Amino acid sequence: MFINSLLILGAYLLGSLSGAIIICKVLGLPDPRTQGSGNPGATNILRQNGKKQAIITLLVDVFKGVIAVLVAKLIISDEAILASVGVAVFLGHLYPIFFHFRGGKGVATAFGVLMMLAWPVSLAALATWFVMAALFRYSSLAAISSAMLTPVYMFLFTGVWEYIMMSFIISSLLIWRHRSNIQNLLAGQERKIR
Repeated sequence: MFINSLLILGAYLLGSLSGAIIICKVLGLPDPRTQGSGNPGATNILRQNGKKQAIITLLVDVFKGVIAVLVAKLIISDEAILASVGVAVFLGHLYPIFFHFRGGKGVATAFGVLMMLAWPVSLAALATWFVMAALFRYSSLAAISSAMLTPVYMFLFTGVWEYIMMSFIISSLLIWRHRSNIQNLLAGQERKIR
């Protein structure tokens, strides 16, 4: 019981390490929460600081999800706890205790979680993102579409109830975090991928 709680708490704290904010501090760049969209994520970093910084941010955020779930899988096999660890690291990214609870939207961290719990689901979600991004040129629309389909993919590929519930929670929060993007898309004001 103590180990389970420690894994969940550790996952949240790991998730709270914002890749975008830390990278910008190390490189002497402005806080991404004060630039562009104000979102400390790879897309905003790409627009404000370039590809190299965006790729590093993306990798850091993905690996938070990977590491949290991988460590948990090495210690336990309880699917409910593994799903809870996945939600915890994702929540840490969204609401980081180290950065006044102002985090990113969670796409990359959610992908890292999915990679470790059900890699076919992560590939299906990634394929959805690429198809939607290629067709419509909106990163946000691609992320929202992937989020909407992820619980379906989890059901089809795993059938594990705990993972399905986890993916539903993460997807719902991810869509909620994109609510301003949804408004911009409806108003025709969302920025396209170049």
